[in-house]
Amino acid sequence: MKLLHVNSSALGTQSVSRALTRDIVGRLRAAMPHLEVTPLDLDASPLPHLSSATLAKADATEAARSAEALEQFLAADVVVIGAPMYNFAIPSTLKAWIDRLAVAGKTFRYTATGPQGLAGGKRVIVALATGGEHPSGAPGDFAEPYLRFMFRFFGIDDVTFVRAEGLAVSAEHRARGLAAARAAIDRLVPLPLAA
Repeated sequence: MKLLHVNSSALGTQSVSRALTRDIVGRLRAAMPHLEVTPLDLDASPLPHLSSATLAKADATEAARSAEALEQFLAADVVVIGAPMYNFAIPSTLKAWIDRLAVAGKTFRYTATGPQGLAGGKRVIVALATGGEHPSGAPGDFAEPYLRFMFRFFGIDDVTFVRAEGLAVSAEHRARGLAAARAAIDRLVPLPLAA
């Protein structure tokens, strides 16, 4: 069983999304001792944003990193993603990573009846941390709908969000948001995963 552990927060040790993904991965490791975990820190080692040079594969190093990102994703059975909400959406580094996954013939294809996802059979768990309160489906939350859409576009229906909201509103809101996220993690794990 392979797990890809993706973090995108720029806050380092102060990051709630990083703490939540660490808890999720730790619980999965405890439940499945033979779990292979591949870490990917998009803040420490960001992929460049797409450009004409990227699409032309003009830089061999960048092309190799793009191919590696895609292969890591395709090889994973479980993907755990730390996604802080920045300006109502995901960090641009996380978007740059997703841009490397959206490859026709690899994660999706177009058919006469519309797009078909090719990367199904995975479980994705997203730890979403927000400074304000943005309940799922509320106006102003462009993070969860985008991520949910993209993973479904890739053929992944098993997408779960662990939300920690209101972290910057007050100490009380922060404590409540963290408690809700930890309770959601407790409900997730152990996960019903095939060996």
